[in-house]
Amino acid sequence: MGFSAGKRKSRDEQDYTVTLASTAFPMDELNDDVLERVLSWLPTSSFLRMTSVCKRWKSTKTSKSFNLACSQVPLRDPWFFMITNDSKSSTFVYDSTENSWKNLNHNRNRRDFIPVASSGGLLCFRCSVSGGFLLCNPITGSSRDLPSPISDDNSKPLQAVAMTALTPSSYKLVTISGEAPNLCFRFYESDSGSWSKELNLVKKNDGDEYNDDNDSGTVYFLNKTGHVVVATNNLQRSPSKQYSSVITVKDNAETVYFLSSHGTIIACDLTNRCFTELPKLLPPFLEYSIDLVECNGTMFVILLSEFYESASLRIWKLENQSWVHVGMLPPAMSHELYGREGDINCVGGADDKILVCFNTSPPEVYCRYFVYDLVAQEWSELPKCFKDGEAVEFVSALSFQPRIEATV
Repeated sequence: MGFSAGKRKSRDEQDYTVTLASTAFPMDELNDDVLERVLSWLPTSSFLRMTSVCKRWKSTKTSKSFNLACSQVPLRDPWFFMITNDSKSSTFVYDSTENSWKNLNHNRNRRDFIPVASSGGLLCFRCSVSGGFLLCNPITGSSRDLPSPISDDNSKPLQAVAMTALTPSSYKLVTISGEAPNLCFRFYESDSGSWSKELNLVKKNDGDEYNDDNDSGTVYFLNKTGHVVVATNNLQRSPSKQYSSVITVKDNAETVYFLSSHGTIIACDLTNRCFTELPKLLPPFLEYSIDLVECNGTMFVILLSEFYESASLRIWKLENQSWVHVGMLPPAMSHELYGREGDINCVGGADDKILVCFNTSPPEVYCRYFVYDLVAQEWSELPKCFKDGEAVEFVSALSFQPRIEATV
């Protein structure tokens, strides 16, 4: 495992490669179907630039057959949709293909809408006033308002929102409400265009299940803002991560993972309609800040802890009810986070990449953005993002694949 500054291929080099290829092979002689298949494999940024070459190339953006060709590309490098300190989405994304910041130049923010989930090429926003949802494709700008779910009991607090893309043209949204042990869920499927009825989740009582109900005494721990609190319903999360969760599918079973209000990880098996609490990684007083991500169907936990006058940022995954260590930020870098009372907000992306956003609250604002490549086992740090000569700071992000063909 090592640290990399990030290998970047300049835009000029990429465009030169495409131009050289088109010079060596006369692409104008290709019929439309073959041309669209060739263009569909270009990185999204390169394609958007190449559409200015001629009218014929530009017309492919609105072609149904081109969208079909794009949908057959199995995976695209993730873009990270950045969220600012006021819990609003920005117009900035980080392109992991070109290792560069991009300004989408179109602000689709709606008042009181907060980004809460993403999957495939779509982002999901929730209205903090009405509780309604908005789906959008950040590349094309297309959007759709979803009908608000009608709850049988409005007193049940919303705990988690998860989203999964079934195909480029269909998706599923899941909400989990209530307080353990009285949890319930419902889902919205784009194919039906409606919400399911509310379904109850039963606590699983296996002999192998971790259960800390018998713990005695009062436990104190550091919450996500760095203050010592009693281990009750006091876990503090930034508004943009308030309903954060991840969803995985294994052996045809859908599982949603989220952090409970007292800091434990709850796994909800939607297929069998049951839930369980996962074993803690560390004693509560050592778990300084924690977050969950999903990469290629696996749930990972990122944990920031402090002890022996140093900080440690580690990644874990669960195998057979035991935590397995996956990676850690180099100590020389993690030590720079020590004593800053910061928070980590993380997101997993396609191509086995995990983005970790570290930030502190005023008066001393301090932000760092680290990316871990699970395959290469390398860390890299994102450069600062600037707008009008001033650095723009972000507290969290959503990961999506830049797919022109994704529809709402």
